[in-house]
Amino acid sequence: MDSMIFGLPVVFFAAAVAVALFAGVVKGAVGFAMPMIMISCYSIFLPAPTALAGLIMATVLTNLAQAFRHGWRAALGSLRKYWRLIGMVVLFIGLSAPLVRVLPPNVLYLLLGVPIFAFSLSQLLGRQLIVNAVHRNRAEMLMGAVGGFFGGISGVWGPPVIAYLLSFNTEKTEMVRVQGVVFLIGAIVLLASHLTTGVLNAQTLPLSAVLVIPALGGMWIGFRVQDRLDPARFRKATLFILAIAALNLIRKGLMG
Repeated sequence: MDSMIFGLPVVFFAAAVAVALFAGVVKGAVGFAMPMIMISCYSIFLPAPTALAGLIMATVLTNLAQAFRHGWRAALGSLRKYWRLIGMVVLFIGLSAPLVRVLPPNVLYLLLGVPIFAFSLSQLLGRQLIVNAVHRNRAEMLMGAVGGFFGGISGVWGPPVIAYLLSFNTEKTEMVRVQGVVFLIGAIVLLASHLTTGVLNAQTLPLSAVLVIPALGGMWIGFRVQDRLDPARFRKATLFILAIAALNLIRKGLMG
């Protein structure tokens, strides 16, 4: 019988560590994409509930580091400014998490992937969408609800939130910090939700915890990259990764 580490064959565990490290680098550089990378890669060789469990603890801890990188006052300021977005993410993660074993994932992947890819592509082609400030509150609540709904089911709530922040041409440092605050609160709700659904249990929780180590290591590397990116390159890098993530969601939806 093959040797097992944290309930996985050695080769699968090594692959899970490598994915967490890479996802950490990307998240450190642009502020998001860790759950998307991890769920996409883990789903190749792990059962869906284990794949989802594997990303949860790393998501909580890396977002904690990201949200408070510039101090608690800056994080609190972002929380106050974007309370509508955060509130809707939290509410809808809690509402949709119990549906993780009910709704067909391929349909959900397509519903999320297609519009996000269209948005990313149009932005990369120079058709920059900047939403009028008059519509900000409604847009904030809508995108928070969409992100939270998909987050509770798949662990991926980043794309709608990123699209919202890009639409208002948010400055780089604030954008990364806001992502950290929003994603941290959402990740805590996701953690609590899946402790009740059974996705996180005595078998999967230790695996999820150990994957925090490579994820944080990768994030430290990514921070160094982020600090060297000028705003224009940061925006392009964000859109490029968002487009790749959306294409992967579409692929998973079509293959499902």
